[in-house]
Amino acid sequence: MINTLYITTMEREQALRYLAETRAGVIAVKGLSEAQFTFKPAPDRWSVAECLEHVAIVENLVLSGVRFRLEKAPAPAADRDVKQVDAMVLRTVPDRSTKVQAPPQLVPTGHTTPAASLELFLASREQTVNWLKSDSDLRGHSVDHPVLGPLDGYEWILAAAAHSERHTKQILEVKADPNFPANRATE
Repeated sequence: MINTLYITTMEREQALRYLAETRAGVIAVKGLSEAQFTFKPAPDRWSVAECLEHVAIVENLVLSGVRFRLEKAPAPAADRDVKQVDAMVLRTVPDRSTKVQAPPQLVPTGHTTPAASLELFLASREQTVNWLKSDSDLRGHSVDHPVLGPLDGYEWILAAAAHSERHTKQILEVKADPNFPANRATE
């Protein structure tokens, strides 16, 4: 059983790389036309704009709400294997083979522009990176995730990055649809 209150330098570096990689995946939406941002492959599927808005909402929520709750939360269970939980987060969250219904407060409303969503995501991601770099007690407290169960601060950061990877994959699925609008700049 591996249960430590501190993350290693290697864990911090791996998480920083993952945050940077998944940030790059999200910002790859820059340059899409309005028709491309709003295209929906089916009525029950999200557009690129909706995926982007959702990712921004979640990243901001993890940063503000969850981080605040973690500061006041109890320590994780003493018998918890952090390596196993870390691996589960990194395996489960980006896996698009299992669909998860977003709770109402995390469902995109369409009341924001893709540019505003991207700006919120980038600002929140920068703060997430700063949190990872500056907090020495990321393993000291845990808060329940609605799907994954109790996660410590480090695992919440991994989950935020993995969540953006999940929705980057969804964006790529939308863009791969045969009816996805062509970019007029390349026609």
